Amino acid sequence: MKVAVIGSGTMGSGIAQVAATAGCEVKIYDTNQEALSKSKATLESTLSKLVEKEKIDANEKFRIISNISYAHALGDLSHSDLVIEAIVENAEIKRKLFAELENYVSPETILASNTSSLSIASIAASCQKPERVIGIHFFNPAPLMQLVEIIPAVQTSEEVLKTTLETIAGWKKVVVQVKDTPGFIVNRVARPFYSESLRMYEEGVADFATIDWALKTIGGFRMGPFELMDFIGNDVNYTVTETVFTAFYFDPRFKPSFTQKRLAEAGFYGRKSGRGFYDYSKELPNPTEDLKSAQKIFDRVIVMLINEAADALFLNIASAKDIDNAMTKGVNYPKGLLAWADELGIKWCVEKLDELYNEYHEDRYRCSALLRRMSAANKTFF
Repeated sequence: MKVAVIGSGTMGSGIAQVAATAGCEVKIYDTNQEALSKSKATLESTLSKLVEKEKIDANEKFRIISNISYAHALGDLSHSDLVIEAIVENAEIKRKLFAELENYVSPETILASNTSSLSIASIAASCQKPERVIGIHFFNPAPLMQLVEIIPAVQTSEEVLKTTLETIAGWKKVVVQVKDTPGFIVNRVARPFYSESLRMYEEGVADFATIDWALKTIGGFRMGPFELMDFIGNDVNYTVTETVFTAFYFDPRFKPSFTQKRLAEAGFYGRKSGRGFYDYSKELPNPTEDLKSAQKIFDRVIVMLINEAADALFLNIASAKDIDNAMTKGVNYPKGLLAWADELGIKWCVEKLDELYNEYHEDRYRCSALLRRMSAANKTFF
């Protein structure tokens, strides 16, 4: 298969590496020649490190590099079977690109966007053949992260969906099919991990370090929410939250935090700027290691995450299996949230959510109808 990747940044280069490793003939396109040169150098360095670690041999490195070429004219992509766009997360720019692409590729070429939260239907509408457009959302870094969300738009043909699912699965990825809704699975379901932690901080329940410690100690998460937001970048994480909040018609469940907004406005983006929730020029603060308080922090975050996962299932965003796979393979959660709900007890989840709602009387704490029905019927997800 001939694959073109538009955008030579970290994500685009990573997708190209995945496709080339799978044996595809890949072209990386960028209007910036310097960016293309950087992409080439980075790929060379990445593969050399894999050889040093004996993950691949020199012949495999040569094979992968030989499968990749570089282009700075859209006309060079004319023979592509699949084009994956991995450029700036701006709907208008993406629509303009897709409309222009149709002037160069064949009518059978599949056009895919790697958007993490934008409407695939809107992007497809810019094309003369919208039925060939689909979402293929990789996670960063693409060569290491197993999950890929496949998002058919309402216009996407069954044939294009089938081909895409088979292709990406053939690249040895864990594929989940998702309805074209804001945030898809991961960026929708994961929001409470950040937002409820921020809410507890704002209420004075605990500081950043203690909340991070609680969720790692009790929940087994690899990183706490504030560590993770600093790692991702507060600017990036806040923008996703704001995008999802707006796209859901300002549903209170997705309401952004002023704490994070102010950090982003100040340029405190996290590790990449040296300061975010933590100041990385200083010794990081120690948490207050109180297991009783940690349990309360964990309970509040986990039940909000479970509620969001249950609601995604209730609204047919994806299957229960795909929702749990998305969270374990896409963001490395220690367990799938629906399986976690079964373990904690559906009745416990409903009671905990009702407890929060009765305390705050805010719509963000409304319990999913699916959890209520399952509790009443004494059912489990699996």
